[in-house]
Amino acid sequence: MRVRTPYPARPALEDEPGGAGDRRRPRRGAARLRRALWWTLLTLTGGVERRGQLPRGGCVVVANHSSHADTAALLAALDAGHAPAIGAAADYWFASRRRSRICSRLAAGFPVRRTGGGMDDLLSRADALRAGGAVVLFPEGTRAREGELGAFHKGALVLARQADVPVVPVSIDGTARLLPKHGKLRPTLVRVRIGAPLPPDTTPEEAREAVAELHRRTAREPLKDSAARKRIAAVVSSRWGLAAAFLWAFAEALSWPLMPELFLAIACVAVPRRALKLSLTALTGSLAGGLLALQLAASGVQLPHPLTTDRMCAEVHEELAAEGAAAVRHQPWNGIPFKVYAREAGLADIAPQDWLAQSALSRGSRTLTVGLAFGAFGFLAHRLRRFYGPYLALLGGGFTIGLSLIVTGWS
Repeated sequence: MRVRTPYPARPALEDEPGGAGDRRRPRRGAARLRRALWWTLLTLTGGVERRGQLPRGGCVVVANHSSHADTAALLAALDAGHAPAIGAAADYWFASRRRSRICSRLAAGFPVRRTGGGMDDLLSRADALRAGGAVVLFPEGTRAREGELGAFHKGALVLARQADVPVVPVSIDGTARLLPKHGKLRPTLVRVRIGAPLPPDTTPEEAREAVAELHRRTAREPLKDSAARKRIAAVVSSRWGLAAAFLWAFAEALSWPLMPELFLAIACVAVPRRALKLSLTALTGSLAGGLLALQLAASGVQLPHPLTTDRMCAEVHEELAAEGAAAVRHQPWNGIPFKVYAREAGLADIAPQDWLAQSALSRGSRTLTVGLAFGAFGFLAHRLRRFYGPYLALLGGGFTIGLSLIVTGWS
């Protein structure tokens, strides 16, 4: 392979084709809106991380392609000043008016024919390149399997030579896990690596090797993670995760002093994709434990209730006398543990079916809200999971302080 020095791109001049007055000059305002849109959406699904930047002036970007999410990743990572336009298969993305509008407006796509005439489609973008824009192409022509890189077609390189702009290799990692070919969306971090620009006379083989080397380097860089999160995630993701959620909530409804929301704060942040299942399972365990606690209290069995006070019991007794089973609606907001309501309901001879219906509403409103909220936080903080250990420390400290204030307030 020939050793080349990076090609110094130059901006277009006013009196050149593609200069400031050219009608094909990049539309940077729309590009900024698209970048904000895709950056926000990818942040919600695990985040996007970029290293490197495009050179000044126009350039042709060549990238690996394994997912439809590649376009979103590039639009989010590449700077809007280049107003990147994405070459898209005309026979797929522009086969209908609806799909054409979506591709052109949301993805800055332009059609490239795959059955003849594709080179003319590419060369029509030369003026936009001379005006300082960027054209993004996937030289493989189709999506490849994760970790594979097919042969590069020559169209991107011909366009670069025609417009006299550099070729910029880019590696995209994570999109094949985020949105697999024929698969479902799965939250994950996407990493985009922008390499050094290559001269316009670069060959397809040299461009492919540059992208492949970037991809190898990216794959060798392990995602920073917390050992504590990995251990907890392994348990939560196993068959024991749902069992732990159920037993924790079940025990808390009987006697255990730590609320199930604490378990959800630990587990849902570690494994956000299981937030809904964990929350529903914890709710089921809480309702089952509460129903058993009511039956035991009605039978005269008194279980220990640590970290509760006589004033809590008196308050719940008065509420149940005035409102019946509906009094449990106060529980999510007043700090009194659910087990106190369950025991007092048994002593007050509340009908089990009424109790179950009312407690499902009150417990469900809090347990599901808390679980899903921590799951959403886990998604948004995906890139910060290496700080999971300090998060647990802050969570434990905050919970201890909050519990102390509640007990003191009801003493």
